[in-house]
Amino acid sequence: MNSYLVQVAVPVPLFELFDYLLPNDFAIPTAGCRVRVPFGSRELIGVVLQTSRFETKGTINDAVLLESGEAHHLKSILEVIDTTPIIPEEILNLLLWAASYYHYPIGEVLSAALPALLRQGRTLDLLTCYWRTTAIANIAELSRSPKQRKSFEILGLHDERGAPESVLLLMGVERSALTQLEKRGFVESFMQPSHFQAHPVTLAHMPLTPNAEQLHAITQIHKAIGKFQGILLNGLTGSGKTEVYLQAMQPVLEAGQQVLVLVPEIGLTPQTISRFKTRFHAEIVMLHSNMTDVARLRAWQAAQTGTASIVIGTRSAVFTPMPRLGMIVIDEEHDLSYKQQDTFRYHARDVALKRGSDAKCPVILGSATPSLECLHLAEEKKLLHLKLTERAGEADFARIHLIDLRGKKRESGVSLELFNAIETRLKADEQVLIFLNRRGFAPVLLCDACGWQADCPRCDAHLTVHYTPKQHLHCHHCGYQSRLPTECPSCKSVNLVPTGTGTARLEEALAARFPNQPLIRVDRDTTSRVGSWEKIYQRANQAGAAILLGTQMLAKGHHFPHVTLVAIIDVDGGFLSVDFRAPERMAQLIMQVAGRAGRGSKAGQVLIQTRYPENPLLITLIRHGYQAFAAEMLAERRAALLPPYRHATLLRAESASTAKTEAFLNAAITAFQEQMEERGIAKNALEIWGPIPAPMEKRAGVFRGHVLIQTRDRRLLHQLIETWWPALWHTPERRGVRASLDIDPMELS
Repeated sequence: MNSYLVQVAVPVPLFELFDYLLPNDFAIPTAGCRVRVPFGSRELIGVVLQTSRFETKGTINDAVLLESGEAHHLKSILEVIDTTPIIPEEILNLLLWAASYYHYPIGEVLSAALPALLRQGRTLDLLTCYWRTTAIANIAELSRSPKQRKSFEILGLHDERGAPESVLLLMGVERSALTQLEKRGFVESFMQPSHFQAHPVTLAHMPLTPNAEQLHAITQIHKAIGKFQGILLNGLTGSGKTEVYLQAMQPVLEAGQQVLVLVPEIGLTPQTISRFKTRFHAEIVMLHSNMTDVARLRAWQAAQTGTASIVIGTRSAVFTPMPRLGMIVIDEEHDLSYKQQDTFRYHARDVALKRGSDAKCPVILGSATPSLECLHLAEEKKLLHLKLTERAGEADFARIHLIDLRGKKRESGVSLELFNAIETRLKADEQVLIFLNRRGFAPVLLCDACGWQADCPRCDAHLTVHYTPKQHLHCHHCGYQSRLPTECPSCKSVNLVPTGTGTARLEEALAARFPNQPLIRVDRDTTSRVGSWEKIYQRANQAGAAILLGTQMLAKGHHFPHVTLVAIIDVDGGFLSVDFRAPERMAQLIMQVAGRAGRGSKAGQVLIQTRYPENPLLITLIRHGYQAFAAEMLAERRAALLPPYRHATLLRAESASTAKTEAFLNAAITAFQEQMEERGIAKNALEIWGPIPAPMEKRAGVFRGHVLIQTRDRRLLHQLIETWWPALWHTPERRGVRASLDIDPMELS
């Protein structure tokens, strides 16, 4: 009797695959299909990795009796959800590689790569909204509504079967116009099964004339089409990197292939998609976490079927199936957002390079402030290094000046010199961007009588004062909130003083000083609503005086053509951090924020407030630019034997007590050293730092510690981790301890 054994990856934190018996009347699933399986007392959605046939003599309850007479206990699959693979072979191989490289359970990796509805077992039977004209329609009645008339005329080009909404939007129809027409009875909407079909891509507008550097970059990228080539496009802010992307991908799209574009933040997707829609008549979809589950699944399926020619998304979009992938673009490649900081800790940039290698297509890594890792790879000729050193058009680079805060009075963190500079720009009817990377009203609540400070009971951190939407204290690390006290818990004094400045407090001060000027605050508290970024862009793109105030959300690739002054309130913290990567990130942030100034026809200026104007790294950055700063940092890393000159992995652990965390980390070090001895590996082949407390030891009520392992030999490190890490999960010391492994860590927090 023939039976089928199915190996299934189940979304649980275990490294094993699980065997299930396939009932005789079920369709035979292949690798990449989803199945519903029993797992303990639960039913889970797993992904098939292998199906094999074997001989049996029969079954006894949940046991299979083999020809040898041995009973092999198996549970049966409950449902085969997909008859054809939902994860194609090339993506399945990429996910298997990622699970192996980042040493993470394959079942959870596969689950993380699927849209939420597919993880829940939803079948791909989406419905699409269609529109058609009604019998009572009379176009003459629309003479005073030009947008509605245009939309009605376009819809009238289709017969009684109507047209899908996505096609109408692509043809220039506005959804609001359709809604108004439906209210008036001119059109009607109805749902139909989705039909995904690729359409030829054509130019909507002719490309801009590139300068010599842009033309060289475009030519070099075109030479790489059809083969794998990692390309570092190192272009100063405002140098026209997006134009290079657009012209580089044009022959790819015209040949019927697809392009994947990754951006670091959700806020960048509306701006990016607008630029791409202006250039191409093409099906373009977005993929990010702010979308509804249905919208995300529809976009994912448009990419998977090849209907979408351009896919623009954040980090997780790197795993989106695209059958005709011809190019990958990673904008702002240096951005920390590309590194997943919890659970499956992958780096989208590195995964994209692996995907490009598998798909034999070029991968463009664009940045004005490239990561030291990419600059190092360029030095080693592993990336083609293309440079854009001139700003596009007539825009000049902004002048950068330091404001020495020592001995100077400030109001809400702003010096009189900076206030005067802001006033000058506003009087000239220009826009000002003010950068402060602290949201809330004030970072500390202090008792003026006894010195008590409002601290988080669950973290080694102060509670931030918030006044909107209601008065409260908020921990930005664990989410803890409490009411704002009316008196000091320690001495009962009522002199409680919010100390320091956050974006909300600075907004209040700016509104009081410039009451008649438009003021737009951009931080996580103000951009959570759908459509908020579109409103921000709409106002920023209008000429006239205005103040843009915000956190690092403002630093990431946005184009604000009317900003002529950028003010950075405080940069000192980044240069004084214990994390060796902090100066690199601060320098990138400074240059990215500074790049928002002077992108139009008027010259820009950047003012940076600091208490340490003699800081040598800051002076190098301002006087000689990011490239000189990066060269200096690489020399320091080389001398200190730090990444990218060595490969690292960070073991994080947390538990209810410091002793328990430390005991586990010590057991982990001992097990690692024993494995080295068993393999005859010299002790100096790897360097082990720890156990050491995390920079914030107590967070969310648990005590955290680290072990950092570094070596020049990446392959040796992974060989040791491959057996050490899964075994560590079963050690007695791990009970009550939550542990995670971070390959190529980007933060030591």
